[in-house]
Amino acid sequence: MQQRHSDPTQYINEQVISTQKYVVPFIQQKKEIKPLMQVLEIGCGEAGNLKPFLDMGCICTGVDFSAPKIEKGRKFYASHPKAANITLISEDIYNSNDFDGKFDIIFLRDVIEHIHDQSKFLGIMRKWLAPDGVAFFAFPPWQNPFGGHQQICENRILSHLPYFHLFPTFLYKTILKLFGESDGKVDTLLEIKDTGISLGCFEQYCDENDYEEVAKTLFFINPNYEIKFGLKPRELNELIASIPYIKNYFTTAGYYLIKSKSPE
Repeated sequence: MQQRHSDPTQYINEQVISTQKYVVPFIQQKKEIKPLMQVLEIGCGEAGNLKPFLDMGCICTGVDFSAPKIEKGRKFYASHPKAANITLISEDIYNSNDFDGKFDIIFLRDVIEHIHDQSKFLGIMRKWLAPDGVAFFAFPPWQNPFGGHQQICENRILSHLPYFHLFPTFLYKTILKLFGESDGKVDTLLEIKDTGISLGCFEQYCDENDYEEVAKTLFFINPNYEIKFGLKPRELNELIASIPYIKNYFTTAGYYLIKSKSPE
């Protein structure tokens, strides 16, 4: 496991910097972010991604399954001058009953690839958007070199080994066990294998649930890699980006901005 995955302060700061530098401008090219806008992050973890929006005067809500992560987030924001404008909730997003039509911006960063039944989720999410609201998604397609999130492996070799998550499940599990990964870590990685999503599937699910694409950028070098590894973001070559399925193997992050289709 890389050090950044065990240091929550470093991880939060990475989220803040990457969101401020890349996510906010991506959204702003199509939707101006204004004070008092309602912003929801689903799968927020410690909620570092919300800080740039909070700093801009937005009313922020973060939801995550993990109570310990939510508690770390609350401590992180306790001294923020606009702490009253952020609410962090530890629960299943489907149990939140007061979200309908509320949010100007919803975003999921590196989260959709962990959700079961993604098409159903996208259908439910539509009712949480305000009439002119947008939803931002950033995710690594399953087929990319580290689409299996194997960087979280305890074994140093496996955490740096690309593409082996694409092996059949029985072989993948055998390799993880052979290299000493714990039962809990194996279960986590197998669940990610089960929920992994391609670019094409995401776009299909959006179409099935009456969303339209507002903006899209495919990255050969993920913007997250700048703060993590010192690598400058780089968009995917246009030719490769035009080839269905193959583009998944070379895309380390897809950025999408979507909204509900206007009635015809």
